Order: sequence, then structure tokens, then C-alpha cells
Amino acid sequence: MCGRYAASARPDELVEEFDVDEDHTGEPSRSILRTPQDPPPGQPDWNMAPSKQAPVVLTRRPRGIDDAAPTRQLRLLTWGLVPSWAKDTKTGLRMINARAESVLGKGAFAKAALARRCIVPADGWYEWQKSPTARDAKGKPRKQPFYIHRADGATVAFAGLYEFWRDRSVPDDDPAAWLTTFTIITTEAEPGLDRIHDRQPLVLEPAQWRQWLDPDEHDPDAVRRFLEFAEPGRFEAHPVGRAVGSTSANGPLLVEPAGPEELDGVVDPMTGEVIGG
Repeated sequence: MCGRYAASARPDELVEEFDVDEDHTGEPSRSILRTPQDPPPGQPDWNMAPSKQAPVVLTRRPRGIDDAAPTRQLRLLTWGLVPSWAKDTKTGLRMINARAESVLGKGAFAKAALARRCIVPADGWYEWQKSPTARDAKGKPRKQPFYIHRADGATVAFAGLYEFWRDRSVPDDDPAAWLTTFTIITTEAEPGLDRIHDRQPLVLEPAQWRQWLDPDEHDPDAVRRFLEFAEPGRFEAHPVGRAVGSTSANGPLLVEPAGPEELDGVVDPMTGEVIGG
């Protein structure tokens, strides 16, 4: 699964890199957090967690103009997909990820997979590896966080889906009437990364972005080809400090390699060797 990621690019940088037509990140949008997001939405965040608002790229037609050309947009969406039929927003906490193998057939994701696909930009993501040898204070396998990123330094483009949820208790003209949420699609981890976790995000290449974002592409077979995409060898991974486990921790130091003294029973994802301890 993917439960945390780093996203340090600012909106103007994402507009340029993803060839965005309209930047809507400055517009008011509903948040489900009880306290203000820190860092604020749209600012560099090295510990993006579920329920936060994050920059997302999508393509849509202007509302109410059926023959208008679709535009590529950058918006702030809440991580954790809330289906339109959900009774409340709590559903999103269980839907931060969608499995590529079943997304076209699962009720909560199927319609979005055919009509509301998006890209979630990131620097990289975090995953926790269970040690085969070391135990924590409770006697459970020690978990070591890893940071995974593209070896070429390029931005990671997670394949995602988005959805709209209408709060019937709020008037139509209230900006809080609608909540727009997203989920990150995951697939089987490739060789090497599977020594960290058995799942990884589905990461698309630039040549795939246009068709993946196309709101007129409703062919299940075409979507399935994206969901089956795999290109091993694009990523590097290194263990990082355990501070990333706290959602209040932030800053570029979170992605820095952990020192040898912080490692205990950690499996090197490239060699399979157990290090530390």
C-alpha cells in the first residue's frame, strides 16, 4: 500500500511540469481535518498523509458547457476517496488506495476508473519493512521506514482516481457543499521493492499521462492496459529515520538516509542482505 508520500513541488512547478492549463489550487476547497493542515495545502510537504489536501492533476470540461474542450487542471483534493453514495466522509479513511487488479470491478472505484482518473505528483513514497530478525518492545517485528523515489530524479506520477461527494446538510452555494477526494492505485511490488512491501503505487510515464487523464476514454480494455503497466528498475530505496512515522513530523530531513546506528535487522532491498543489529 501507499500510506505516506513526499510532495515538495509548488503549484507553479507542477503547472509547468504537467503542462497544466488551469491552476485552481488558490480556490477555497473543503477540508475534513479538525485542525488547519500543516504545512498548508499546496505548500511543500514531506509527510503527506491521508485526510490531507494534496495537489492533483486531472482533466475536465468546464461545467455546463458540453461541447467545450477539456482542460488539464491542478486542484487540491483530499486523500481518501469518498464515493458519491457514502453517508459521511469517514469512508475515505478506508479508501486511500485502490488495487489495480480489482479497481474496474469494485463498486467504490469502478465508475471513477472509467471517467475520473487523475495523477498525483510526488517526490517519492514511504513504506515500512517488517524485519525478519529484530523485534520491538512489544515482541513484534521491528518496522523500518524506507523512502522510495525515481532513480533518475524525475517527479513520480501516481495513477489515481477522484470522486465528488455532496454534503446534503450544506446549501448549494456554500464552497463546503462539495468534497473532492482521491485514491492512489497500487499494484504488486517489483523485484527488490518486494523486500520492503508486497505492494507499490502504480507509477505512470509522461507518454501515458494524456490518455490516462482523458475524460472521454471510457474503454475498460484501454484502462486495463494502464492498470497492468509495469516497468521494473525505475526506483531506488533507502532506509530513513523513524520520525516519519509521526504525522506531525515534516521537512526535507525525513527523506535523508538513516545512519547505521538506526538500523536493526533491516533487509537490503537490492541484495537481500540483513544489515544492522
